Amino acid sequence: MEENWKSVYSADKLYKVELVKGVLDQFSVESIIMNKRGSEFLVGDVDLFVDEKDFEKAQKLISEHHKSE
Repeated sequence: MEENWKSVYSADKLYKVELVKGVLDQFSVESIIMNKRGSEFLVGDVDLFVDEKDFEKAQKLISEHHKSE
């Protein structure tokens, strides 16, 4: 992964990160999921990364999305 990508969201379940990724996709914000969970014990988080130029926009969209839930 290139250096200009920043973690914008993290969760313990992949589906939660996929839902947030879907919101970002709707607003043309490119994102990448990185699953750091160990397969044997399912320990760790799943992170969502965006390009740093989109970081503030992504944070705002995520914040707005969680208000509506």
